[in-house]
Amino acid sequence: MIDYTKLRHTRLFQTMTPEEIASILDCLHAQYREYPRGSLIFQREDILLEIGIVVKGSVHLLKEDYWGRQSLLTHIEEYGMFGEAFAALGAPLTFDVLAAKDSSILFLNVRRILKSCSSACRFHQRLIQNLFLLLAEKNLELSGKVSVLAQRSIRSKLMEYLSSQADLHHSFSFTIPFNRQQLADYLSVDRSSMTVELRKMEQEHILRFDKNRFELL
Repeated sequence: MIDYTKLRHTRLFQTMTPEEIASILDCLHAQYREYPRGSLIFQREDILLEIGIVVKGSVHLLKEDYWGRQSLLTHIEEYGMFGEAFAALGAPLTFDVLAAKDSSILFLNVRRILKSCSSACRFHQRLIQNLFLLLAEKNLELSGKVSVLAQRSIRSKLMEYLSSQADLHHSFSFTIPFNRQQLADYLSVDRSSMTVELRKMEQEHILRFDKNRFELL
């Protein structure tokens, strides 16, 4: 079941009414698919022609190197999107897309978005503008992760990431979307070493944490 009111809060459908969203999804022949937890939605080298919108559950974008070491690129929550740039270019994926929970995904063919249509033409211009802004935002998110990974030590990576989360939530107290292993994968560090560093930072009164809830002091 798709909540059109919640879809309004995504960048792609921003400024549209629920009725307009329902109309344009019908026009675009949107596809709705369900995936059990742990299932592979797409894998590396797949040619993606659709934008994915998570309408239930969550997904992980995972990258594995030649030696089988896996890193978590990002975590997509409900009503988050993935695959925009690859779908626009028709380029093969460089990562796997995995259902982190039982998930439902809404798929929109990007070429239908970019091609104007008589039945929904008054919505199309807004949709294309929103897609452009969405791609720009994703580019900024990527720049943020590059800043985190550019840090040399585990502590500096943690501080860079947690500082960015505080900025994102406009608060020194916030919840991150990762468990401990996922956070280590995102930072590309060893989980045990990261946990030791977090404990040291807590003892030094730099932060407090409980599971995935953090407070910067």
